[in-house]
Amino acid sequence: MSEFEAGSVWLVGAGPGDPDLLTRKAERLIRAASVLFHDALVGPRVLDLVPPHVRLVSVGKRSGRHSKDQKSIDRLIVEAALAGERVVRLKGGDPAIFGRATEELDACRAAGVPVRICPGITAASAAAAGLGASLTLRGLARKLTFVTAHARAGEALDLDWAALADPQATLAIYMGKKAAPEVAKNLLGHGLSPDTPIALVENASLPQERRLRTTLGLLPLTARSALGDGPALILIGEALRDRGEVVNRYSENSLTRREGSRT
Repeated sequence: MSEFEAGSVWLVGAGPGDPDLLTRKAERLIRAASVLFHDALVGPRVLDLVPPHVRLVSVGKRSGRHSKDQKSIDRLIVEAALAGERVVRLKGGDPAIFGRATEELDACRAAGVPVRICPGITAASAAAAGLGASLTLRGLARKLTFVTAHARAGEALDLDWAALADPQATLAIYMGKKAAPEVAKNLLGHGLSPDTPIALVENASLPQERRLRTTLGLLPLTARSALGDGPALILIGEALRDRGEVVNRYSENSLTRREGSRT
C-alpha cells in the first residue's frame, strides 16, 4: 500500500462502532498495518476486521479507567514507527474530535515520524442518524456546537455557558452522562428554556443503541435513571423537537419574518 510506508503512523477514525460506518480508506489502512493501537471505545466488531498478521495493542483510554496515560501511548506509537512498523492508531469516532490527536501528532513530528490522519464518522452524526434527525434546521438551528463534558475529578466544567445557551443552535455534548445535572443547571441559568428538546443516545450505531427524548428541565433525572453504562451523547436544541412541532415552529418563524419585512 503506497500510502502507508514502513516507519509511519496513521491516526485512523474507527467511527462510532458499527463496522459498516468505517470509511473504505480506514479499512485499507487497518489491513495494511503491522501493529494497531486501539482505544476502549473502538467497537469489538471493528476489531474483528483486523487481519491475524496485525499485532493488536489495547491502550484502553476511557473516562475513569485509563490503562495507559497519554505520554505512554505517545511513546509506544513513536517507538513502533522508529522500529519500522506500519502503525495504525485506531480511535473511536473521528481522531480530530476530542480524540487527543494533537499530542500524538506532536510526538510523531518531534521524533521525525511521518504521521497522517484518516477521518471517521463522529458520534454526533451517528446519533442523529439513529434518531432520524438533522442536527441543523433552516430557520431554527443555524449553528452546531460540539463540546466535551469530561473534566478532571473535582473540577467544574470550564465552558462558555452563555454562548452555549443559544436557542438557535444545536449543542452536542460528548461524555455528558455524569455532567448532566451541571449541564442543565448552567444552560437553564443562562436563559435556555426548560422545555428545550433533548435526545440522549447511548451506544450510538451499535445493536444495543438506546435513544431517549426528554427536555432540558428533565435532563438530570433522565440521565440518572434511564441510561446504562455505555458511552452516551446529549443532543440539545430545537432540531431535536418532534417533527410536527418543528414544522409548526418553522412556519411561525417564517411568517413572523415576512410580516416584519413588510412593516
